[in-house]
Formats: sequence, C-alpha cells, structure tokens
Amino acid sequence: MRILAPIVALIIAVVIVGPQTFYTVDETQFVVITRFGEVQRVIQAPGLNVKAPFIDQVNVLDSRILRVDVPPSSMPDVENQFLDIDAYARYRIIDPRSFREVLLNEINAASRISNIVIAELRAEIGQRNRTEIIGGRLGASAAGTISVVEPILDANGTAAREAITRRVRDRSDALVQGQAFGVQILDVRIKRADFPAATEESVFARMRTEREVQAQRLRAEGEEEFLTITADVSRRVEVIAAEAEEASNRLRGEGEGEAIGILAEALERDPELFSFLRSLEAYKQFLQENTTLVLNANSDLFRFLQNPSGNTSLSAPEDAPLEP
Repeated sequence: MRILAPIVALIIAVVIVGPQTFYTVDETQFVVITRFGEVQRVIQAPGLNVKAPFIDQVNVLDSRILRVDVPPSSMPDVENQFLDIDAYARYRIIDPRSFREVLLNEINAASRISNIVIAELRAEIGQRNRTEIIGGRLGASAAGTISVVEPILDANGTAAREAITRRVRDRSDALVQGQAFGVQILDVRIKRADFPAATEESVFARMRTEREVQAQRLRAEGEEEFLTITADVSRRVEVIAAEAEEASNRLRGEGEGEAIGILAEALERDPELFSFLRSLEAYKQFLQENTTLVLNANSDLFRFLQNPSGNTSLSAPEDAPLEP
C-alpha cells in the first residue's frame, strides 16, 4: 500500500499537471503565451514546448491566409444610384503579439477588418459610375447579336473593378497597419454588385422597353428592305416582259415579212399554181356536206371545178345549180 499510494499520486499529477505544462505548436499555427492577460512570448516554430502550469495560457492563432466575408451593403454610386455590394477580404497575421494585444482573437479581427473594408468600399464606389462597378458593358458580337460583355478599362489599361478593389485593399491595409492590428490585408474582391430589389423591376422594365424599341427598329428596317427588294423585282419583271414582247413583235414582223416575200416570189414564178391552191383552200372552207350554191357558172371561183386546167372556154350554162 505504501508503494501504491505514491504511484497513484504520480499518475494523478501527470494527468492534471502534464496538459498544463506541455503543449505543441503546429506548422500552421502561432502560439501566444499570456499570463493574466499579458503577452509573455510568441512561439512560431512547430514542436513541443513547456509553460508554467495553471498561470500561463496558450492562445492559438492561424498562420495561414484567412478570409472575411463582408456583410452585403447598399452603396450609392457617383450618380446616386444604389447597388447591393457583396465582397470579401483576405488577410494574414504577421505580428501575433500585436494581434493578441489589440484584437484578442479572429472573431474580433473579422469584425474590425470588415468595418474598415466596407467604409473604404463605400468611399470608392461613391466616386464610380455603375458600369465601372459592374466591370463591363454589353456589346455587339461579330454576328450582330448583343451578347458579348466588353470589359471596362481605366487609363492604365486595368479592369475597372480590379482597379476599385486594388485601391480598397491598399487603403484598408494602410489603416490596419497604422492601428497596429498585426495583420496584412492581401486581397479584396467584389463577389456581387446588383440592383436593390425595390428598383430591380423598374430596371427590367426599362431594359424590356429598350429591347422592344430595338426590335421595332429592326422590323422596320427589314420591312423597308423587303419592299425595296420587291419593288426592284417587280421592275425587273416588267422590263423583262417588255423586252420579251418587243422581241416577239419584232420576230413576228420579220416572219410575216419573210412569209410575204416568199409568197410574192412564188406568185411571180407560177401565178396559175398559186391561183389553183388558193381556190382549193376556198373550196375547203365553203363547200361542206349538203351545201347548195347558186352562182354564175362563169365565176372565177369555179373555173377549176368546170375545167381542172382553169380554161373557161368550155363553160356551163348560166345560173346552172351545182351540187357536190
């Protein structure tokens, strides 16, 4: 029993006093040792360390890059048009002692840094117009559609939104350095820049009106082009028809002239043959079935019926009826 009691006492002492005496530092951490709230030392090297039990406190800080989400806020631009701005900042602890003495912990640090970034964002956005804050404007693509976002650049060729966040970052970092927060602000970014819900519907209505005006203009231009093309086609059709009619009349006149010339030449060569053929055509026209004609038998029309040679010396008595 005498041996067991010291062993139990030693185990209890190790269990209770050990965690109060030994501590480890991770490679992603800073450790600030405080005694009654006063900073005693800062441990940055990873490994196992020793502190005074019960009176020294171990305060662990993250040595990595930390992020602060800035609460969304409505901010006016240079034209006094409000935009809902949602942003975030990234910072890193560079002086754990100052950080512990001024800010105490990361929760307080996030609140203080967020307030500084919001103030600087509000000041910077108040000097910019809406397109610069949004960072781009709609432009026409090569096909003529309005679907390409053109970035807005400042005088130095930097994107407008990037220039805004860079200035906010530099001024915010200067403020936290001046107040000895022990941190460095590495980056500030705007996640979202939207119209407030109260004005969103009016903005959409104006956009719809602009699109309707553009659509009506395009329709009017298309209708005008259609009428121009239709009128040109109608004019060309009329011109082609007139030219075709002119060519037709000219060719018809040339054909009739040539036919008359051929006919005159044939008549000149053999007038009797021509007279015979013309008489046959006449017979075909008026000598039909059951046709009775009362004519002078000496008529030139029937001289080929009386004598195929056309000689009228042998003629029939006058007024003799002829029946086919």
